[in-house]
Amino acid sequence: MPNPFIYDLIQHPYFQRLRRISQMGLSYLVYPGANHTRFHHALGCLHIMQKAVNVLRFKNVQISEEEENALYVAILLHDIGHGPFSHAMEHSIVEDVHHEEISLLFMNKLNKEFNGKLSLAIQIFKGEYHRKFMLQLISSQLDMDRMDYLKRDSFYSGVEEGKINSDRLIQMMNVVDDVLVIEEKGIYSVEKFLMARRLMYWQVYLHKTSLVAEEILTRILKRAKELYQKGSDVECSKPLHFFIENKIMLHDFNDEILEEFAKLDDTDIIGAIKNWQYHEDFTLSTLSKMIINRDLLKIKMSNEKFSTEEIQSLLEQYSKESKLSVLESKYFVFKGKIKNQAYSKIAEPIRILQKDGGLEDVAILSDQLSLNALSKHVTKYYLCFPKQLNKS
Repeated sequence: MPNPFIYDLIQHPYFQRLRRISQMGLSYLVYPGANHTRFHHALGCLHIMQKAVNVLRFKNVQISEEEENALYVAILLHDIGHGPFSHAMEHSIVEDVHHEEISLLFMNKLNKEFNGKLSLAIQIFKGEYHRKFMLQLISSQLDMDRMDYLKRDSFYSGVEEGKINSDRLIQMMNVVDDVLVIEEKGIYSVEKFLMARRLMYWQVYLHKTSLVAEEILTRILKRAKELYQKGSDVECSKPLHFFIENKIMLHDFNDEILEEFAKLDDTDIIGAIKNWQYHEDFTLSTLSKMIINRDLLKIKMSNEKFSTEEIQSLLEQYSKESKLSVLESKYFVFKGKIKNQAYSKIAEPIRILQKDGGLEDVAILSDQLSLNALSKHVTKYYLCFPKQLNKS
């Protein structure tokens, strides 16, 4: 712990809630070891941010005590706005609100409680501080967030491909004209980092089983909201019931709603789903049993889009077999797509500091032909449907 103020933030109920929010959503259904939490990740980010500050100061980068503290606060709280099961339910509980926006609401609330001590951290987090490298340490293509989660998620899932040398990357960091750069001798570590990120996305974060489980989870909540609107009893915890009753958008957030959101964690969702297995509604109970018993829908992946005829045929078949309307059958037969891009040439590049003092994008300097491939958008399509349907 760098100082008592950071300790006080960690001790706050808003932060302690992260102990009950899983880092990798429903990935534990594929990788049983992936049970670590957002709390682990936030502390890890704080730890490596301290290393980064020490390295940059050693290289004569001026960082005041106030700036140092602000960096620690910003990285510690960067994910505090995550709801239950992290990304899996990002748009289900509150509609079209990103976790970063909720993180900022929490930071502003904490800033009031701590008499303005988070003001500079908020400025950096929003990208409004004049020293650009400070935001880059928190949110960029090579930030403390990614360095921690790749190594941590790789460790807990047991997927070796995600291993990166974060110590080496941090040792190679420097700042030129208030922009974060990596010294030329660190270029291979950057290449390894980008490759690890690509593999972790396809092998872990976008694994087809995790994908279908998360789709089912969002549909469970959608169905519960729909049943509540029709006057059906949907038994669950008070905080979850509040978000089932009310359609909450970003502009609706006030201190009371934020307080309700802060009461939500993974246990509310799991508790509700365990109850809903026995609900009289066939759709809600069937979807709930799928998650509890890990007996999921079948998922088919493709590089090509699935035809409307194919989906319609499956819908009609399932509707006939289950005696559900075609509309309700859409809870069990649906399509979607996933995108991945390990390195973006449009976003702020990872700059390499050459021996002659020049700066260049890693994608241009790298002798890895694959780095150009990594910057391409890869889109895959998927189709989910009940296992019993005849499908080759």
